[in-house]
Amino acid sequence: MTLDGSSFPGSRRPARRAPVSTHTPQDAAPPDAPPGGAVARPPAFPADPVAAPPRADRRRWAWLFALGWVAQVAVRLWLASGQTVPVATPDESGYLFAARVLTGGPDADMSFGTVYRGGYPLLLTPAFWIGEGPVGVYRAALAINALVSAAMLPLAYLLLRRLAVRRRWSYVFAHVTALLPGVLFYSGFVLTDAILPVLVVGWLLLAHTWLTAPPPAGRRSSVRLTLAGAGASLLVAYAYACHTRGAILLLVHAALLGAALVFRWRSWRAVAAAALALAAATATAMLLNRSLLPHMYPQGDNDLGGNVVKRLTTLDGWGWTLSLGTGQVWYQSVATGGVAALGLVAVAFLAVRRTTPGPLRALALAVAALVAGIAFATSAALPVEYRIGNYVYGRYLASVTPALFAVGVAVLMRASRRTLLWAAGTAAVLTVVAACVVQWYAGDLLTRYTYTAYDFPETSFLTWDWTAFHLWRATLAGLGLLALSAASVLLRPRRTNGPLLLAGLLAVVAVAMCVTATERIAQPLVRAETAYTDLRGSVDLTKQRSIAVDWNIWWTIRLSQYYWAWWGDGRVFDARWTAPPQDADMIVLAWPKNAPPAASWPKGAPPGWRVVASRRTVEGDWVAWLRG
Repeated sequence: MTLDGSSFPGSRRPARRAPVSTHTPQDAAPPDAPPGGAVARPPAFPADPVAAPPRADRRRWAWLFALGWVAQVAVRLWLASGQTVPVATPDESGYLFAARVLTGGPDADMSFGTVYRGGYPLLLTPAFWIGEGPVGVYRAALAINALVSAAMLPLAYLLLRRLAVRRRWSYVFAHVTALLPGVLFYSGFVLTDAILPVLVVGWLLLAHTWLTAPPPAGRRSSVRLTLAGAGASLLVAYAYACHTRGAILLLVHAALLGAALVFRWRSWRAVAAAALALAAATATAMLLNRSLLPHMYPQGDNDLGGNVVKRLTTLDGWGWTLSLGTGQVWYQSVATGGVAALGLVAVAFLAVRRTTPGPLRALALAVAALVAGIAFATSAALPVEYRIGNYVYGRYLASVTPALFAVGVAVLMRASRRTLLWAAGTAAVLTVVAACVVQWYAGDLLTRYTYTAYDFPETSFLTWDWTAFHLWRATLAGLGLLALSAASVLLRPRRTNGPLLLAGLLAVVAVAMCVTATERIAQPLVRAETAYTDLRGSVDLTKQRSIAVDWNIWWTIRLSQYYWAWWGDGRVFDARWTAPPQDADMIVLAWPKNAPPAASWPKGAPPGWRVVASRRTVEGDWVAWLRG
């Protein structure tokens, strides 16, 4: 199903297709030509799949996808080759410890911290069967990430095909989509961000199939429809099991099911099957997540839900929520050179256009609601952390970015000149307005608060500064890339050069962002964290079955100690009020300034305990004690 030329202001209806000819006039555009000809049509969101290619052609494409997937896996493993220790703490540590618990391993006390759900750790459990020691397990987890994250290639291809982009360009831009930093860079860490983009695009494809398929004409088509609905529901429930962002997707999907029933787009049997799969899988996810609580949060969590209630019931809270959510939309636009903003504009226009078919309108509204829901719900839940990343952040919306990026690519490839200029102008205005909101609300906090380079892998490259945040420099750079993207297809010297220039530009920028982020952000963090916390040269950690860490040690060091002492049960205590537990095999205490390591034990160490390691670091000072 493809929208006609009235999809966007200024586009024209396509002329009646002429008989097939081996010669294309110079001033006529072929049906799937990129923008530039007046007959080019903007994309639907999404369009129906096209006819399957011949069998020999299918084999060739199967090889292309197999080799492409292997290449994408290899790129991910190469970028992650220097990662040996969690640096995105506490997130990476939380997921690793949850996976350890699910395999029957020891507990890790992360009380008063964010709750890390069990869906993604469940995927990581094979890493504990094949990995040896903490580093081996960590590397195996990254390999699992690479295998799943590389699935963005075929999924992005299918999405671009449904947006009526030609096959060869769909394949090329599917590679570009899989190389986006929100997909590629974060796959090099033990984070749900490695798999959430794949889940969201997979859900979108299945939901579109389920909503827009014709009524079943037989048993086979009925089974396919049921599988599409159930598959979409299962992906949603798994996303819910992985992260609280999945709760937004769950609500959006439930609304789609309700709309399909109310407007009779699907039969009550089809809706019931999808709803039953959603309910059963969600209940299983809740049980899984609840089973981790006593092992990781014995004294409670940080109650992010309480933050949401407080923010949504006060005027200041609404200001915080809306402004920070707008900052996330700004980041999403700039990080993709405006292409995701172009996609968001297209989705929004499709959602409000009167002639949009009901199922497609519902799907467009669902995507828009997913963007708004994630941006504003995560902003409402965020505690005040006195960091710039509170006000502009890209990770939360990274799960939706590939889908919007694909829609933006389809607009660049298929819209008429007038339509493309209108859409690009609207995307630019959206980006500038979002930047103005960030500037108005955050103000000088963008220079006064803590700058964490890990929060800004894309904008650091755009401004070529990994030590400070520059709102307007990043905005201008992002808009410059949008202008170059539009120009590459509008001013191309030959018809086939435009898409090639566009793909090359976007791919080079995406890879450069990931490579520089790895070299300037990830690897320095690994080196520093290892130097600050690695005890393997001083203690045989395989023999320490329990480790107790002083609450007064900075939490990044505390969690790293749990990580290195992989075979030990990790717990925390406050040495100011509680004596170090004598039943622990190893104890790590805060090290007071201007004191010898032996003075770290309050009131003196009891007989049988000795200092085995001590470090003074920029993150905190500590002393490790061992029994015997």
